[in-house]
This record gives sequence, structure tokens and C-alpha cells, in this order.
Amino acid sequence: MPKLKPETLRQRRESILDAAERCFARSGFHRTTMQHICKEAGISPGGLYVHFASKEDLIAGITERDRAKLAAKLADLPDAPDLLTALSRLGEHYTLEEPHYKRVLCVEIGCEATRNPAVGEIYRTVDTFCRQSFEQVFAKARESGRIAAEDDPRLLAEVVSLIGDGLFWRRAVHPEFNAQEVLPVLVRMVSELLKPVDPAKEAVRPPPAKPAKKAARARAEAAQ
Repeated sequence: MPKLKPETLRQRRESILDAAERCFARSGFHRTTMQHICKEAGISPGGLYVHFASKEDLIAGITERDRAKLAAKLADLPDAPDLLTALSRLGEHYTLEEPHYKRVLCVEIGCEATRNPAVGEIYRTVDTFCRQSFEQVFAKARESGRIAAEDDPRLLAEVVSLIGDGLFWRRAVHPEFNAQEVLPVLVRMVSELLKPVDPAKEAVRPPPAKPAKKAARARAEAAQ
């Protein structure tokens, strides 16, 4: 059998992960079999097991792929011209633009994480990465004076993660949920927490007034 090129192997691996996502979202982790995924991906069992030995391996591959994509998006946040707008855009991507089955899959993996130690470890690793990444973004923004948040960046990251979890759950289980209507309200809530600093207003802010005694002394010295 001729050896497949690396790019062909990569594309096949991606196709398997795509098929596994759809199967897990449609039928759940336990009802989905490796045979179902083979059929969905249009490959033989041998072609599947070259890349993934189990359903847990598939979950690990799915979550790592999603983590890498999120990492790339988060890497741009610290240098975004408007942090709040960038966060809003991130929320729009994950709640409005991604297909519905992706959110169902997140809920399915989260539920399986409560029963399956292997999946639980995978889930918590990615969840920790997300929270720590947001914490670093908020800490850097506060240090640079871009936000005037009063709360610890760790707590801010925890709250933002909770909001994201809630959005995923609502979109997954409530067909009537209107994320487009809710997002602007959530953005205002996050704005109250972060307290973004407007660079233009900071630039024209007058210097603090001198105390009366110091001002009088300065005038007296100037008159001499």
C-alpha cells in the first residue's frame, strides 16, 4: 500500500474529527460507535484507527483542535484597538456564527465529563486553559491602563467563562433562544465589570488641581 502524504493524512484526520463531532452531537457519546463515525466520515475502520484508538481519543482531538483555534483568537485580544469590541466579536463568533451542533457537542462533552474520568480530565484541561487565558488578557489590560476593573483578573475571567458556559447551554437546549438579542445586554454587563478606559478622554483629561495652600504659595513665590 502506498504511503499517504502528510497533507492527505492531515485532511483525513480533520475529516474524522468533523464526522465525530456530528455523530456525538446527534446521538451522544455512548450511543455513537466507532462504526457510526467510520460511516459518517466515509472511511474504513482501519483508516479510523490509524488516527484514533477510542472515542476518548476522538474527544481529545476535538477539544484540542477547538483549544488551538480559541488560542489564536485570544492571542489577538491584548493588542485589539477596542478590547470590549473584540470580546463582543468573539462572543458573536461562538454564539451566532458556529453551527448549532457545536454547542450541543459542548454540552454533551461536559455531561460526559461528570461520568468519564478520561473525558473529565480533557474537559477540565481545556476549561482551565480558557480561564487562565482570559485572566492573562484582563491582567495585561489593567496593567496597561486599558481597563479600570476593580476586581481581580482571575475573578473577571471566571465570570466571563460562566457567561460563555451559560450561552452555550441556552443555545444548545432552547431552540427559541435569541442570542443576537441577548448579546448586547451581556456586553454592557461585561463593560461594567471591566470598565474600559477611553484613550481619547484620558489624553484630554486636565491635570489634578493643586491644593489651595500649595497654589497660594506658588503664586506668592511667583510674585517675588
